[in-house]
Amino acid sequence: MNGQCIAVVSGKGGTGKTSFTAGVGTALALAGKRVLCLDCDVGLRNLDLSLGLCDRALMDFSDVARGQCGLDQAVVEHPDVPGLFLLTAPVRLRPPGVSREEMETLMQAVRRAFDVTLLDAPAGLGTGFTLATCAADRCVVVTTADASSLRDAQHTVMELSAFPAGALHLVVNRVRRKLLRQLHATIDDAMDKAGLPLLGVVPEDDALPLALNQGRPLLLFRGESGAAAAYRNIAGRLQGRRVPLMRLR
Repeated sequence: MNGQCIAVVSGKGGTGKTSFTAGVGTALALAGKRVLCLDCDVGLRNLDLSLGLCDRALMDFSDVARGQCGLDQAVVEHPDVPGLFLLTAPVRLRPPGVSREEMETLMQAVRRAFDVTLLDAPAGLGTGFTLATCAADRCVVVTTADASSLRDAQHTVMELSAFPAGALHLVVNRVRRKLLRQLHATIDDAMDKAGLPLLGVVPEDDALPLALNQGRPLLLFRGESGAAAAYRNIAGRLQGRRVPLMRLR
């Protein structure tokens, strides 16, 4: 049985998309899945930092897509999280780049090798966005609760109109605890504006930069509360389990 590919996208930068990809990927691996986190952000790749795999990868997804090396040669397994792998983006993409057809072929190989692949798309709607979404089975649109991020999420959803109902999901990230009284109204507003079902709410968490600076995945740094707990819940929902939204205290 082939695995599924999930593109993680956002209309603008600063929504915490890369931290989300690393956190949910780690949670899925800790739940026993064989998980690939694929960085599609050419030139500005940071997924290795969020996973605690800084500069471990020698080959990137363009090398595999162009047939210059095998998938097993390019992926890097996490030393502390069995089943969690990284396929990084190139520092620069030499012309003619990676075509849609090459990316689709790569995703076929990825589906055979992994249970779940999370594709961390760059912010915006350019080439990296197209590569991340062209062969994905589902997309998660990550937004924050501010008005500009919600408007960009709307634009992003419009670009994903080819996906069928049920294949697009919304995550409201970096929710500040001081705004909890407005939480329900904000989430309802986000769902209305984006037009997507809610997959999860992730609180702002000061542990994230601390884990990043120590080079450790958040779930190994602080795994039972805050954003880490939200990532575990979202991983459960992606596996088809009914998990209530976490209560932010």
